Parts: sequence; structure tokens; C-alpha cells
Amino acid sequence: MSNQDQQPADALINTTDGLAYWESIAPDVNGMLGGFPHISKVDIQGSKNFLAKLGVGAKKRKVERALEGGAGIGRVTTGLLLDGIAQQVDVIEPIQKFTDELKGKTGVGKVWNMGLEQWKMQDGGEKYDLIWIQWCVGHLTDHQLVSFLERCKAALDVEKGGFIVVKENNSTSGKDDFDEVDSSVTREDATFRRIFKEAKLKLVQVELQKGFQSSGLLPVRMYALKPE
Repeated sequence: MSNQDQQPADALINTTDGLAYWESIAPDVNGMLGGFPHISKVDIQGSKNFLAKLGVGAKKRKVERALEGGAGIGRVTTGLLLDGIAQQVDVIEPIQKFTDELKGKTGVGKVWNMGLEQWKMQDGGEKYDLIWIQWCVGHLTDHQLVSFLERCKAALDVEKGGFIVVKENNSTSGKDDFDEVDSSVTREDATFRRIFKEAKLKLVQVELQKGFQSSGLLPVRMYALKPE
């Protein structure tokens, strides 16, 4: 039996290896999307449609402050959140060469160059109406992800109806899968739901991203979450 078979998939995550992988990636859409840059438009439109159903964006309301976790070069920050969704977006992203792409862009606020597992809102900091987390939590262990979501929950402006969206690949193998290439885990839908419950977050909307099947990609789900 291999080492991977003996341990939970998330126990194999090595943060140093994950950071080294992303440091080697070009700061462009092709790099961010693993050689599938053509899916960006479909991805962004699917996200806009999902948010519209939650009453945000398009002809709906525009939120004041949003936070993107694992922002990369800002593909989602600029292409989604600052395009009719939010007035200002703060970002968390450990790779500085990626966030250099966001310097001077209108609407971009604070930039935290650190891992999601290190981030927490500063005492007295302004709270967020929307926290968007996409294609990045595979680099966190289950425990780290629960803790991060708890900190996100504390950063929400609950009185204004703030919520969290997690958009991630789902494993189809019947288990969570570890990827040695970038030291990350692809979780099953059931694992995400368990983690959300542990973080005391309730699901208010779940939807499969449409339009990826022809590219042979894994299923991608969008989870909208609010505090219990």
C-alpha cells in the first residue's frame, strides 16, 4: 500500500512545494488556468449568473467591499468582481509577481501577499459584503480550510447580508485526490459540505458550472455560504 493510500489526501499537502509550483507559473491567464485560457469567459459568465441569482450584480445591487482569496493575477477580481459586482476588492495572494499585475488598477484595495492559512482581518478593519474564493483551497488542509472559513465568516458584514462563495473543482474518483504536481487536493462535494458544516456555515445556494464538459475538465461547483 502506498503512502498516499495510507494517509488522508490533505495530509500530503506541502505548502513549500505548492508555493514553488506557482512561483514557476507565468503571470498570465494561460498559467492561471493550467493551459485552458479559453474557459475564462465561460467561467466568469457562470459566476455572474450565480451571483445574479443571489441578488448581486447586473441589474441587481452592487456591493461596496469584496475580498478575493487566492486572487492570482486578478482574473476574477478584474473580470468579475470589479465588473459590476463590487466597488472595491481587497485580495489575498501569496505570489507577489501575480499581484504586481494589480498595481494601480482602479477599485483594487488592500493586497495581502500571504497564504490563506495566514490571513485574518485586522482588528477594527472594515467588513466585507462578499468574499470570493476560487481554485485555491486545494492547497489548504481540511483543518486549515475550516479555520480560514471561520475567519472569513468573522470578516463578513452580516447586517448587510454578506456571504461567502467557494468555487472549486470536485473529485469524481469517489475520494479526495492528492496532486503531486502542485501539492494540492481535489475534494469531493461531500467533503466540502462537511467542512462547511464544521465551520458553522450554511449553504444557501449550490450550482454546477456549465460549459466545461467539452474541455474534459472536472466538475466545478459554486457554493454560496452564510453563517449559521
